[in-house]
Amino acid sequence: MSEPSTLTQQEATPAGSMNTKDMRRILASSFIGSAIEYYDFILYATAASIVFNKVFFANLEPGVAIFASFATLAVGYLSRPLGGIIFGHFGDTIGRKRMLVLSMLLMGGATTAIGVLPTTAQIGVAAPVALIVMRLIQGFAVGGEWGGAALMAMEHAPQKRRGFAASFANAGGPAGAILATLTVSAVTAISGKDFLVWGWRVPFLLSLVLIAVGMIIRLKVSETPMFKKLEEPGAKKRIPLVEVFRHHSRAVVIALVATMSFYCCQGILTVWGVSIAVENGVDQASVLNIKALGAVATLIVTVYSARLSDKLGRRPILIGAGIAGIVLAYPLLWCLNNGTVWGFATAILVGQGIIQGLLFGPIGAYIAEQFPTDMRYTGASLSYQGASVLGAGFTPMIAAALMLAGGGTLWLVGGFWIAVLLAGVIAVKLTPEGIKRKLA
Repeated sequence: MSEPSTLTQQEATPAGSMNTKDMRRILASSFIGSAIEYYDFILYATAASIVFNKVFFANLEPGVAIFASFATLAVGYLSRPLGGIIFGHFGDTIGRKRMLVLSMLLMGGATTAIGVLPTTAQIGVAAPVALIVMRLIQGFAVGGEWGGAALMAMEHAPQKRRGFAASFANAGGPAGAILATLTVSAVTAISGKDFLVWGWRVPFLLSLVLIAVGMIIRLKVSETPMFKKLEEPGAKKRIPLVEVFRHHSRAVVIALVATMSFYCCQGILTVWGVSIAVENGVDQASVLNIKALGAVATLIVTVYSARLSDKLGRRPILIGAGIAGIVLAYPLLWCLNNGTVWGFATAILVGQGIIQGLLFGPIGAYIAEQFPTDMRYTGASLSYQGASVLGAGFTPMIAAALMLAGGGTLWLVGGFWIAVLLAGVIAVKLTPEGIKRKLA
């Protein structure tokens, strides 16, 4: 690598305009890259709800099979913090861009491999073992994606637009969910009775095409000016993970707890809720289409709430959304479980579209503003991916277990959801507002 040239303070500071060719390319890369990665990740979550219990765990009782299927979903979340740590370390030491390219390649390879895996009926126990390995790779890759995508946009953006810029990485998630859900819905209609034979594989194989498109865009973006400043001769070199735990451990814990609110909503509504709706007789195609509509609403609300957070602050938006979730938790669970299309649609549009969207919009900037540049990738990834494990990875399993423990009632599930939302509200209240903080 050639020695970097010295940057002036002005060059190390983001440009004042969002409307430049480079900035548009950066935002597009952040959005499309995250959309592709979350297409792969959400595709797995959808398949875990309606496919894998029948294909890889068909020899188990129905209740146990869906629990085992959700367990493989949780495994991917377990590897996300490891991905966040490793990608964060190298993202803070050799650059954001290189790590984003690598994360996309790993995710695409693992997802495509799932599309060609033999079933348990064909190769026995080796099939679910291979599925778990691919899920671990998926989790590892997405663990490095979000931090890099959010920081790539945020560190290029002017201070007053940081929340809006970072939201492009977040908005990519709902976009990926829309694409994954509609693809599964379309393939379900096309393959009909053969969906569990070969149809479910098609969306996984399509990931290969998406990765090729994403790589073309991602390779054209430039490294962030703040990271270039760290590459100057004489800049102090540190081990990011050590520094985060030494000086910013409180920030990691607070941001993790705050982020769990969003992930708990996602796990209850878009994973566990899908299986509950289908089990209660709601048509599978309707469930998938409503889930896609909910993702559209989430995308719109995410961008809107991020822009609003640039004016009002991150804290008011996050606290308000958390309180709304606490108030509406039981009504939304009742709608989710009443076995009607309108009930499921209400739960998804309000819970996922509005509450989850309001939480999701400011969260990227909120987390990143807690850490300095030389450890921001590591600190932000630790917080966000740690929350993904606790808030989404285990939520479907916990909800299923609480439903069984409660004799089929929703009281325990609702209490769990409220407790997580309340913890998030308290965490945000303990954090100082970050919109005026100088990142450079």
